[in-house]
Amino acid sequence: MQATAGASASNKKGAKEYLKNWIPYRIKRYWLFGIVTIVALVLPFIKINGNHFFLLNFDHKQLHFLFVRFDMQELYLMPFLLMLLFLGIFFMTTLGGRVWCGWACPQTIFRVIYRDLFETKLLHLRKRITNKQQEPDWSKPQNRAKQGIAILLWSVLAFIAAADFVWYFVPPEDFFQYIQNPGEHTVLIGFWIGIALFLIVDVVWLKENFCVYICPYSRVQSVMYDDDTIMAIYNTHRGGHIYDHEGQDAKKIVNSVKELKEKEPEAECTACESCVKVCPTHIDIRQGMQLECINCLECVDACTKVMGALGKESLVVWSSPREIEKQEGKTKFIRPRTIAYSVALTIVFVALLVMGTKKEHMLLNINKTAQLYRFTHDGRIVNDYTFLFQNTDSKDHKYYFEVVNRPEIKIIKPSKPFKLTAGKKAKKIVQLEAVKPLAKDSRKDTPVPVTIKAYAVDDPEKIVVERNTVFVYPRWDIVQKKLKNMDE
Repeated sequence: MQATAGASASNKKGAKEYLKNWIPYRIKRYWLFGIVTIVALVLPFIKINGNHFFLLNFDHKQLHFLFVRFDMQELYLMPFLLMLLFLGIFFMTTLGGRVWCGWACPQTIFRVIYRDLFETKLLHLRKRITNKQQEPDWSKPQNRAKQGIAILLWSVLAFIAAADFVWYFVPPEDFFQYIQNPGEHTVLIGFWIGIALFLIVDVVWLKENFCVYICPYSRVQSVMYDDDTIMAIYNTHRGGHIYDHEGQDAKKIVNSVKELKEKEPEAECTACESCVKVCPTHIDIRQGMQLECINCLECVDACTKVMGALGKESLVVWSSPREIEKQEGKTKFIRPRTIAYSVALTIVFVALLVMGTKKEHMLLNINKTAQLYRFTHDGRIVNDYTFLFQNTDSKDHKYYFEVVNRPEIKIIKPSKPFKLTAGKKAKKIVQLEAVKPLAKDSRKDTPVPVTIKAYAVDDPEKIVVERNTVFVYPRWDIVQKKLKNMDE
């Protein structure tokens, strides 16, 4: 008996020492929330050579990615970015469940700011952060007044958050200039206000119902889970069975620790329901895996504190079904599914980098005019084109071009290089002339393939593009007739 009592006292002492040095997941999440928020707010203001880290600019029809600017004609990168995004989400979900939702999602961050900071810490509308189920008594006038203050505080942050979202589509340097003339930029102002109002309604009234009923992520996550997916899990082998089975339709069969002890004498759960009270999505983790769980690990913190005071390990842990429910050994992080996602992510990322390095520092579109060909007054055969040049480099350049595959075709207009400032476009009327016969077909006009090489005169090795077009040469009998009439 004395030995048992001594062991129990030793366990409790060890538990107190552990709790003294223990850092709750909630605190770790707060630190990550701060880092994510700072990065999201600061990133739009960082520029290298005038380019942003990420900016999908509809105003200037540009994509900035990794501080490289791409124009709309170069949006072949977007499919790779989207594939990288979705594959990354799938891979992350396979490994850690809805870890994105609990640790980095803006919705979660916003709710923590509003509920835990404003309502609980600043205004004391809620008694404790650890009890998210108990709503304030809204019948009291002072509580309604405090709610008004909380909404006002959040509204200020909502407009900042909405502006931050817009900055990834309209750069901050343009945004602050545009809002000074709201009448000329009603669409931008409308989007900004609309997003801010949505955030206010979402965070104040929709709350976690957005995560449970609206967000599509919870509906697709279950197909990505397997026995090795890390998630918050209640250990029924130690704690006992509170529900008859797992799932959302499970029936609660134990309502007190006395009932639990009668049913399972070795069960360790104290039925304190701390894990239930702290859950932001209002689920009971003891019921098993549920779509509403966002892996915030608040329940793990709650159980760790309760069981730690008893000298025991938490009954709710961040682990996998393989380790806790099936007890089949350690979690297998390297498995066919994660390998497949890793390979796919690597391929897409490498393809994205390769495509990104092939950025063209000038763009050229060639359009032939509706008139197939024409004869000049002195009998020369000319084709007319419209060349649309765009300088996508960060420097001004002088441009010119040449016909590389047909020496019998020469450029009549323009006769000399032209200058184009950085980021600007220029439309040039181009005339090509056939100085020798290109075909002697009297049955039909002959389209002759032509390759145009355009380049920057001051940097022809780096800034150069080639485009293909055609030179239409008229029927040979028409050419002969035209020459004969001129001789007469």
